[in-house]
Amino acid sequence: MSLPPILYKVFKTPLPYKQTLALQHQIHQLQLSRRKSGADYPDVLLLLQHRPTYTGGRRQNAQDLSAEESRLTGIGADWVPTDRGGETTFHGPGQIVGYPLLDLGRMKMPVRTYVCRLEKLMQRQVAEHGLKHVQSEHTGLFMSPTRKLGSIGVQVRHRLTTHGFAFNVTEEPLPWFNQVVACGLVDVKATSISWAVSELVPSRSGAESGITVSGEMDRTLRIFAELMERDMQKVEDGQDDELLSAVTELEDVAAKAGDWPPQPLVR
Repeated sequence: MSLPPILYKVFKTPLPYKQTLALQHQIHQLQLSRRKSGADYPDVLLLLQHRPTYTGGRRQNAQDLSAEESRLTGIGADWVPTDRGGETTFHGPGQIVGYPLLDLGRMKMPVRTYVCRLEKLMQRQVAEHGLKHVQSEHTGLFMSPTRKLGSIGVQVRHRLTTHGFAFNVTEEPLPWFNQVVACGLVDVKATSISWAVSELVPSRSGAESGITVSGEMDRTLRIFAELMERDMQKVEDGQDDELLSAVTELEDVAAKAGDWPPQPLVR
């Protein structure tokens, strides 16, 4: 039996992390309850940027998390502890974040295969710019042993996925990453597609690269569909009123959230 299209939403306004996390949990519960009752339920992909936010992971203890929260909120970012794997990382404007909310059970896809396909997505994203990644013992996308461009942190409960992947498109996130040891990797610094392209072709630095988040979103959507071997359909066209209402509510929250600091507030 063929699977229905994955319903996707590309958000235009950067979203607050905490409310977006709540939306993930809401969709997860929707999928789980409908599956138990035998009703139809969607697989979903959320593509977005976040407002400047640092998140902690399950590997960190309460004392470490408390110290990080105090310091990082002081430079103008939000702080949210999460139930994903890994350690502190940053999400913000200039970065594409993807949250696939999929039923791996009905896709007959092992978790390791799923994670590998998310890695392959980011590898193909940079390869289409003529960039070559390097292999690493760590999960994510590395352009050199000391330069990381993308991260993966997933959770699977009842064969349903939450959290996902994130990669830097422009140079906007880089000063924020410089404020932390992202993912606990002491000798590794963040890079972005536009920065890596400028190193390859110096005349295409900064705005001259022509690389934008909105321009990369379509590429991400296409590669994701190919790797998951699924058709894609906009949430607005999916005839799922409960899902559409939840997504629309988050858009309204983001529109009212106001401005954010363009860079860390450090002296």
